Amino acid sequence: MDLVDLMVEKRFIGQEFLTWLWWKSEERGGSIELGSEGDITVAFEKHMLLESGEGESSEKLICTGLQTELQEARTGLQMGKKLEQARIVINHNSHEYSFTLAGALMEYRNVRLPKTEATENDKSDNPEEVEGMILERIFLFEELVRIVNTLFGMFLKVRVGERWREELQKIRLWVAKMAVVS
Repeated sequence: MDLVDLMVEKRFIGQEFLTWLWWKSEERGGSIELGSEGDITVAFEKHMLLESGEGESSEKLICTGLQTELQEARTGLQMGKKLEQARIVINHNSHEYSFTLAGALMEYRNVRLPKTEATENDKSDNPEEVEGMILERIFLFEELVRIVNTLFGMFLKVRVGERWREELQKIRLWVAKMAVVS
C-alpha cells in the first residue's frame, strides 16, 4: 500500500475529529478544557463541507451561514455524511484564531491570526520592527497548531481508549437531538 492509498484509507480519522470537535464545542457552550492551560472556546461558523460516498458516487454538501443557520450541516450529519471541512474560531488567552480545517489531511486554510499591537502597526520601515512582527506572526501560527494538536491528542486518546463507545453514544444522541430541534 502506498502513501496515497494509506491517506485515503485513514481520512476518516480527521473527519471524526472534526465531528467530535463540533460536538465538544456545543457540549459546554463552546468551552473546552485543555488540561493545565484552562479553558478555550471553540465555535464552528460560516462554512462546512460534508461528504459521503467515494469516487463517482461521491456527494458533497457545502453549508454556509451563521453558526445558528448551519441546519443543512446538521441534517447532513443525520443522513450519514461526514464532516470534511469546517470554519473554526478558537479563543485562547485573549487571542482569537479563525481558520478552516480540512479533516482528511488536517490542512489549515484561510488562517486569520489574532491582531496584536505589533501587527496593527505594520507600516514600519525599521527592519528590526518588521522582523519582530514576522516572528510574532510565526509564534501565533505555531500556537494555533499547538492548540489544534492538543485537541487532536485529546480526541485520539478517547478514540483509541475504552471510553470511545460511551463518547460515540453521546455524539449520536447529539446528532439525534439536532433533528428534534430543527
